[in-house]
Amino acid sequence: MSEQEWVARAEAAYVGLAVGDALGATVEFMTPKEIAAAYGVHDSIRGGGWLRLRRGAVTDDTEMNLALGEAILERGGLDVWAVARAFDRWLRGKPVDVGHTVRRGIVHFRINGEPLVPYDSYAAGNGAAMRVLPVAIAAMGCDEGTVRAACRWQGRVTHHHPLSDAACEWLGIIAQRALAGASRAELLNGPVAQMVATHPEFAYTGRSCLNPSGYVVDTVVAVMQAFAQGRDFASTLIDVVNRGGDADTTGAISGMIAGAVYGSAAIPRRWLEALDQTVRRRCCEQARALAQLALEGRFRLFPLSGPAVTAKESGDYSSSS
Repeated sequence: MSEQEWVARAEAAYVGLAVGDALGATVEFMTPKEIAAAYGVHDSIRGGGWLRLRRGAVTDDTEMNLALGEAILERGGLDVWAVARAFDRWLRGKPVDVGHTVRRGIVHFRINGEPLVPYDSYAAGNGAAMRVLPVAIAAMGCDEGTVRAACRWQGRVTHHHPLSDAACEWLGIIAQRALAGASRAELLNGPVAQMVATHPEFAYTGRSCLNPSGYVVDTVVAVMQAFAQGRDFASTLIDVVNRGGDADTTGAISGMIAGAVYGSAAIPRRWLEALDQTVRRRCCEQARALAQLALEGRFRLFPLSGPAVTAKESGDYSSSS
């Protein structure tokens, strides 16, 4: 694969994420029956929803990816202190939506000056797993242990739970394989199958996942079911958002993976035109900048240090949590 083609895949993944976010936000927290009654099949970026968004607007899913990407570009790698500061700046900008666990994590940083949150048995939400794309792009070419650690540690700025860790790591690996040119079948038979073998909670066959909650297991299962059943970008996204529930997040993650697999040309023009064009431009620009960091081999995983991290944890880069 040429460098140009790889960068194009990175842009498609980033724009696909934003498209999925904007498409899903309209039906977030609705049930499939409510969606069917209101829209038949929801397949248009139309705004509205419980957040009363203008047409083409995105939510915290896209915004937190962009904030994380800014932190990576600022430092030339993953530095949890820079990530915590970037998320703090984002929250001070009064975003249209913010998850409860994300807010608690950022407030923890403000109050305690610690960039990583302690373990929380209630922190198995999807708010960290939705934002692995900047790491996946910037860390292309790094060894798998580094990629996993970077995905895990960005997550622990707000979420510290084994299932969140696992989802962050595996979605990061899946995104990288897709960016490298893997097909849908290759992903399903490769990293997706390995994820399920390692974490049976994420098994997505032989079960129904409608109205998925913000629980990260629901999110991963819904995303993988839609990806496995989809024929292209549009059918994958329409499937997952019409399941309702936390549809902006399932839409964003699905858009990331499908965008990388199917490319920009597969994203319906009407969705691209409806998406907020400033957001679209920012996604493309950041994707290119992160890709350049990877192409130059400059991505770094900064040592963990400070009051929130023990000496043992600061060396915990290669193990999977």
